[in-house]
Amino acid sequence: MAPSAEIICVGTELLLGEILNRNAQFLAQELARLGIPHYYQTVVGDNPVRMKRAIAVACQRSGLLIFTGGLGPTPDDLTTAVLADFFDAPLVERPEIWADITQKFAHRGLPPSESNRKQALLPRGAAILPNPTGSAPGLIWHPREGLTILTFPGVPREMHRMWQETAVPYLISQGYGQQPIYSQVLRFWGIPESVLAEKVAPFLDLTRPTVAPYAGEGEVRLRVSTVAASQAEAATWIDPVVAQIKAICGIHYYGCDDETLASVVGALLGEQGQTLAVAESCTGGGIGHQITVTPGSSAYFLGGIVAYDNSLKQALLGVEPQTLALEGAVSAAVAEQMAVGVRSRLHTTWGLSTTGIAGPEGGTPEKPVGLVYIGLAGPDGVQSLKCEFGAHRGRDWIRLVTVLTALDTVRRSLLSARAQG
Repeated sequence: MAPSAEIICVGTELLLGEILNRNAQFLAQELARLGIPHYYQTVVGDNPVRMKRAIAVACQRSGLLIFTGGLGPTPDDLTTAVLADFFDAPLVERPEIWADITQKFAHRGLPPSESNRKQALLPRGAAILPNPTGSAPGLIWHPREGLTILTFPGVPREMHRMWQETAVPYLISQGYGQQPIYSQVLRFWGIPESVLAEKVAPFLDLTRPTVAPYAGEGEVRLRVSTVAASQAEAATWIDPVVAQIKAICGIHYYGCDDETLASVVGALLGEQGQTLAVAESCTGGGIGHQITVTPGSSAYFLGGIVAYDNSLKQALLGVEPQTLALEGAVSAAVAEQMAVGVRSRLHTTWGLSTTGIAGPEGGTPEKPVGLVYIGLAGPDGVQSLKCEFGAHRGRDWIRLVTVLTALDTVRRSLLSARAQG
């Protein structure tokens, strides 16, 4: 069995929460894909004493140490120097690295600063892990028997490319990745995690493939995984289980792997040659943003109207003043009129709307924070959905779950329309 890996992310900014640690997530997924055991992650600040402590602990429990961060030219970029000092190896300037750095700066019309020269230093015996885009190379090093160290810059774009182009081929050449893990992630909306777990309970006890539930922002997922020599072999184990789970969960299943509610809605609209427009109040353009993340969305998404103020609901969407006066802006009637209005004015097959109280202020006993109405107008008329999301998770969560629930409402209507012919 291959030695286990440990991810060590260096940077005080990570400890302070100033940036999100996406590198650890990426590397964890990649290690799983290669079938490399991975039991520990460490985040350590830019402090040589604490960095050495982290290295000492990692060396006792892991045979592959993967560092990100701390390779830049500034005084707080310490990873290479600390590693060299810990393993008592001298730093040696590598002329080919300095030439590469100088050339990259020349392409930008700039001379490298003297501080960049430290990036050309590597511990004696270390191999260069090339960085095609940035100035800081990484290293591949075996400072002692049974131990391999890889270092990467903290910039995700640079690290991802270096990993794919150099690290993965190197690891495979060293015998890693012989038993990769293949997975399919099934995504569900509109069903609580506990209910889903009950429905698929027999599958959770499987050993091949394994089935594991986990929840996201209002979404529930099932990861179906197995170790296999190839994708084709993995499919023979995964596909039958996936088919059974989909049959059990029905309409609550919406997609797999990298699919999103927005991309699934877009595919259904494109398949049926239909279009969508949105009228948003409490979500403030969030639905439009989700939809337009998907390339090619202009084929089915015509646009939207963010009508936050009641006067715009009337002027741009045709909401009736008496409805606002009698029912209030947060009501089924207003949601329906907004959906009808945006569909009519933008000449689309479907019109989708949201109106609600995202908080933290503005709620009343009759209409509390978290109350949302979603409207959907289509070829067969208009409908509305009342949602009570509660105030306890905060404004951002209410807005996000409203966006996704609205998209899911469209998805279910499109599937129903398709089933009816």
